[in-house]
Amino acid sequence: MEWPATTRGALTPAPGGLAFVQDLLNTVAMGKPRMPDLLDDLDAAQQWLDAALASWTRAAGRPHTPVTLDGRDLEKLRAFRTDLQRAVRADGAEPAPLTTTVTLRLGPDGRIHADPHGTGWQRVASLSLVETYEAQRTDLWRRLKSCRNDRCAAAFYDRSRNNSGVWHDVHTCGNAANLRASRARRASPSA
Repeated sequence: MEWPATTRGALTPAPGGLAFVQDLLNTVAMGKPRMPDLLDDLDAAQQWLDAALASWTRAAGRPHTPVTLDGRDLEKLRAFRTDLQRAVRADGAEPAPLTTTVTLRLGPDGRIHADPHGTGWQRVASLSLVETYEAQRTDLWRRLKSCRNDRCAAAFYDRSRNNSGVWHDVHTCGNAANLRASRARRASPSA
């Protein structure tokens, strides 16, 4: 499955619909050399969203509803992405107030299903919240993480057995951070 923002960073997508949330998080400028923020201009944002919605439709087995963004949506969508980043990091920051709707319906299987609602950025936020809630309910949310390397902005899905991963890639971000810490220890005078 092709998740445009996640695969451009050579990351493995999260399972199911949670990959949409991960992909939204990975629209930030990231990598070395720095890849552009996919939400900086309307054309790039719309291209990302069209591809991500197509992937979400396949991953979640849900009907595809096209979403069209306009210039006013970008600022709101970037602010929502920032709140999601804080939630993944669990930094305790209070998210901005968000008004979006979700429709609950009784399915033919007798289960309650949450469906995203709205237009533009609100539809994207609603879909992200539905998938975040589902991931929390199934205990997958705790595995979606932000790379601990401050110079990296990658959101990754931790597949380690004990959920102990802190780097999106231990060979790049982990080694670089450990090398910086080692150099700092050697440079500081011994107590």
